Amino acid sequence: MLVSATMTNARWRLRGLLLFALATTAVVTLRPPVGQPQAYHHFADARAFLGLPNFLNVISNLPFLLVAMLGLAALRQPRPGAFVEETERVPWAVFFLGLAGTGLGSTWYHLAPDNARLFWDRLPMSLSFGALLSALIAERVSVRAALALVAPLVATGIGTVWYWRFSQAEGAENVLPYFAFEGGTIVALVFLVSFSPPAYTREADLLRAGVLYAAAVFAEFLDPAIFAVGRMVSGHTLKHLLAALAVYQLVRMLRARSAISGVSA
Repeated sequence: MLVSATMTNARWRLRGLLLFALATTAVVTLRPPVGQPQAYHHFADARAFLGLPNFLNVISNLPFLLVAMLGLAALRQPRPGAFVEETERVPWAVFFLGLAGTGLGSTWYHLAPDNARLFWDRLPMSLSFGALLSALIAERVSVRAALALVAPLVATGIGTVWYWRFSQAEGAENVLPYFAFEGGTIVALVFLVSFSPPAYTREADLLRAGVLYAAAVFAEFLDPAIFAVGRMVSGHTLKHLLAALAVYQLVRMLRARSAISGVSA
């Protein structure tokens, strides 16, 4: 009876995520196109140093590469209890590879910010969002469903970025699908954490990651205001550092967690 109830709850959670995805798609389809605001490329801190333009926004991407390497190293450790099923490592590996790509893409973008370079920033970022959602589906709903969804989720994220660039080339730029995918993924992650029982310990690490990422987004919105205080560091630079710190919480979680008895992923 307990197994049957667990499977039923998992099906309802999957159906809820599917309905949310369909509703988001419908809203995006019905709304008029939205172009990428060009003011986005004008960051508060454009100071150059050692011949590098936008120095702090460029080098603050290095922590992404470091955390990605730490994450991949954690996945290689054959520690009992870190994963109920070995296949759960797959979406996490894709996530950390996407993070490394984000560090490289964001570095390239901040050297000379424009739409063309922003494409290479957002492409691996969308890959990471899709993979992270798949990883949490594996842990909180169904490993089988997560493995079936990892490729479609990653492809959808990448597709929204390609669509943005294609629509721009066709003279009808529309960045809304990308924003919808990123925002929708965050909502889905919050839904899973809030309404699905954890299969592993170290839940606090996951919650800290969420708080730090929210702080990163907040810092980005306050980019010029933060830079105006002492002109030492900008909000966008802080965004990079806080986001990398958020992902590091996930690395700590994977290093130290263990399966909760009686709960199957």
